[in-house]
Amino acid sequence: MLLLLLILVGLLVVGVVVIYNNLVRLRVRAESSWSDIDVQLKRRHDLIPNLVETVRGYAGHERETLESVIQARTRAVAARSPEESSRAEGELTRTLQALFALAENYPQLRASENFAQLQSSLEGIEDAIQNARRYYNAVVRDLNTKIHQFPSNLIAQVFGFQEREFFELDSDAERAVPKVQFTSSPDV
Repeated sequence: MLLLLLILVGLLVVGVVVIYNNLVRLRVRAESSWSDIDVQLKRRHDLIPNLVETVRGYAGHERETLESVIQARTRAVAARSPEESSRAEGELTRTLQALFALAENYPQLRASENFAQLQSSLEGIEDAIQNARRYYNAVVRDLNTKIHQFPSNLIAQVFGFQEREFFELDSDAERAVPKVQFTSSPDV
């Protein structure tokens, strides 16, 4: 009887250790994947002043748009949590869209090799951010699910594991489907 009791206690201890280690693994993956997003956001934030200066060289009188981009960048750099970052990054995305719309009015700017390189770099970074955000959200989903599932919820509660916030789209502009318009020309 004592041997059976020792075996059951041993299995219980092993079960707790396995569940605890899985929760720790998911927490570390969430922290690591948030760090990956943070690195990509920093690359984006570092590129924006160069982009603004390039536009300023061609369209310096468009001060309001340029200042709104810089202010949005400052708020995005200061954001710390996923919720703050998603809100600030949504605002930054909106101001960058306004900046690129402004560029459409300046053919010399659009033809600038420097502007084209900066725009291409920003597009690459946006793709990397999207991929990092997708991975982070998948890890957070797994962690949050594990925190709520039985019996791991008991272990999570005892050891103080907390749910993580998703890095979600915050703005309607990010959620909007792009509009594609074709104009017909009599020459075509």
